Amino acid sequence: MLKTLFAAVVAGSAMYAGAPAAAGSTLDAVKERGFLKCGVNPGILGFSSIDRKGEWSGLDVDICRAVAAAVLGDKNAVELIPLGAKVRFAALHENEIDILSRNTTWTFKRETSLGLDFTEVTYYDGQGFLARKSLGAKKLSDLKPGTRICVTSFTTTATNLADYAKAYNFDYKQVPFGSMAEAKAALFLGRCDLLTTDRGALASIRATEAPNPDDFIILDDIISKEPLGPFVRGDDPQWRNIVRWVILATIEAEETGISSTKVDAARDGSDPVMKTMFGAAPGVGESLGLKDDWVYQVIRQVGNYGEIFARNLGPGTPAMLERGLNALWSDGGLMYAPPLR
Repeated sequence: MLKTLFAAVVAGSAMYAGAPAAAGSTLDAVKERGFLKCGVNPGILGFSSIDRKGEWSGLDVDICRAVAAAVLGDKNAVELIPLGAKVRFAALHENEIDILSRNTTWTFKRETSLGLDFTEVTYYDGQGFLARKSLGAKKLSDLKPGTRICVTSFTTTATNLADYAKAYNFDYKQVPFGSMAEAKAALFLGRCDLLTTDRGALASIRATEAPNPDDFIILDDIISKEPLGPFVRGDDPQWRNIVRWVILATIEAEETGISSTKVDAARDGSDPVMKTMFGAAPGVGESLGLKDDWVYQVIRQVGNYGEIFARNLGPGTPAMLERGLNALWSDGGLMYAPPLR
């Protein structure tokens, strides 16, 4: 897989060698500015959150850092901009950010009508429900009619819930809020009985923010598919390819067993494919407008996908999430880096 992928990258370089970046491209703007502007969620632990020291962490944050490492050679050359759901797409359109890496679902409508491009899935999820255990429910069908559900407006979450209710005659009372922070607070204050959003986020909320995690349960129901990942503007295919292949490089590195602690040995070894992949030999940078060591910088500074997941969401973190669908395809998951052919 590795040799197919990166040999094809090198071959592709020959086809597009010397092709200049479009005038005013995102890559040019980021290089001239000296830092990446990345839109993130204001606060979902494990995906994007800021601590009392002002330090950001999370899977979505690490994707921003990986792109900064690839483009600028420095994972810290990034400004993280917290955005609410209502304004996130406008911020991208108006060039306030270069990437939207904010637990955002890839959908048909978003990619075909907003003038934006989805890049690559960074987390496969599904919409679920965090319920008060006192309700005595394990699934939605156990709930009484008129049960109050907190939901964030202007999200696929709200649309999915409404569609599910129509399809299955589910009687509930929607309690809408402008932000996830408000919706979480309302649940814990008793203003609603359930909170709905992606199950990965719910696991984090229950483990780290509930006054008493044992008072809450995640119901069995999953009512949607939620492939999450970054969006970019739709008028810059070069930038879309950069972000996409940064993500795919982290997946490919995990599959081939190359971690942040092993990448130096792989680059300096005798395998010609490894040397090209990690920039010791030319070939993988030109077609993207990057230096040949961009993959090396991503893996050395941020890590492969498995390292990113473990650091932010894995069993050793407050979120305590198993890989599940986010395991490599060879381990029964959906994470797969396709060859370029």
